[in-house]
Amino acid sequence: MSGPLDFTAQGLADEATRMRDKLGAGLETLRNLDDVNYGATQREEVWRDGNVVLYRYHGDHVPTASVPLLISYALVNRPYMVDLQSDRSIVKGLLARGEDVYIIDWGYPDRSDRYLTLEDYIERFLGGAVDHLRRHHRLDAVNLLGICQGGVFALCYAALHPAKVRNLVTMVTPVDFHTDDNMLSGWVRNLDADLFVDTVGNVPADVMNYCYLMLKPFRLNLQKYVGLVDILDDRKAVEDFLRMEKWIFDSPDQAGEAFRQFIKQFYQANGFVNGGVRIGANEVHLGLVEMPVLNIFAEQDHLVPPDASRALKDLAGTKDYTELSFRGGHIGIYVSGRAQQEIPRTIHDWLAKRSR
Repeated sequence: MSGPLDFTAQGLADEATRMRDKLGAGLETLRNLDDVNYGATQREEVWRDGNVVLYRYHGDHVPTASVPLLISYALVNRPYMVDLQSDRSIVKGLLARGEDVYIIDWGYPDRSDRYLTLEDYIERFLGGAVDHLRRHHRLDAVNLLGICQGGVFALCYAALHPAKVRNLVTMVTPVDFHTDDNMLSGWVRNLDADLFVDTVGNVPADVMNYCYLMLKPFRLNLQKYVGLVDILDDRKAVEDFLRMEKWIFDSPDQAGEAFRQFIKQFYQANGFVNGGVRIGANEVHLGLVEMPVLNIFAEQDHLVPPDASRALKDLAGTKDYTELSFRGGHIGIYVSGRAQQEIPRTIHDWLAKRSR
C-alpha cells in the first residue's frame, strides 16, 4: 500500500539496492583515483618579487593579440580557478582566441609578510608586473583583467596610473560594498579590524574559509556532500568534485596589515562610493578610470551581488563602458559550460575592437 508520501515497501527496497550498488561502485572509484591535480595550461615564470610570481601562459598557437592581458586575482583563493582543468579553463579559452595571457600569483604570505599593505600589493606587486610587461613588450600600456578582490586592486591601479592601462576588464568585482543584499559586508561592517589584526597577525585561511562557507551553510557544508553519493560511480565526476574541493581549501593566509586596510576602507567605509580610499599617500578617484571598461558580473552571485558591481557604471570616468550580466554564480562564472564559451569570447571580442 502507498502511504501519504507515496512510499511503498518495494520502492524503498529498490532504493536501498540502488544505494548499495552506488556505494559499492564508489569504493572501486575511490580506490583507483590518482592524485587530483589542477591547471590545464603550460606556464613559465617571467618575473618575481618575494613570494609574488608573474606567470606567462602558453597555448597551442602563438598569440595574435598585440597587447598582453594581465589577470589580477583575489588574495583569498588561488588563481588557478581560471585554469582549473582542460575543459574548465578561462585561460585556455582566451589563449585559443589569440590572447597573450599573464597571471600574477600572490603566493602564500608568511610571518614576514605581516606588514604588507595595500600599497605593496597594488603599487609594488601589481605595478611591478605591469611595468615588467610594458618593458618586455615595449608598450606604454597593457590590458588588465581584475577578478573579485583582484578587480578592486585593478580599479585602484587604473585610477592611479591610467596611462599604463589600455583596457580594463573587471569580473565579479565589488564596487559598492553596502548594497542591501551583501551578506558578507553586513557581517564585517562592525568588525573591530584593529583588535582582530593586532591579535592574530596574519589572518588564518581557515577563518576566512569558514566565513565564506557559512554564507550558504546548507548548500556548502551538507548538500554538496550528500550529492557526492550520486556521482561516486563516475570517476571523472568525482575527480572534478575533488579538484574543486582542493581549490576551495587551498587558501592562503591573509597579510594582516593589508587585510586591516581592505576591511576598513572598502567593507566598512565603502570608499569607492563615499571617497577616501588611500593607497599609500595617494587617494583613489574612480573618475580617473577613463580607459575603456568591460564589467562582467554574475546574476546569482552570493559573494558579490550584481548591484555591487553595477555601481561602477556611475562612478568610472570612462565614456566607453560595457556590461555583461552572466547567468550563474560566483564560481559558475569560471567553471560552468556556458562560461567556457561566453566569458573568453566576450573578453576577446571586446578587446579586439579596441586594439586597432
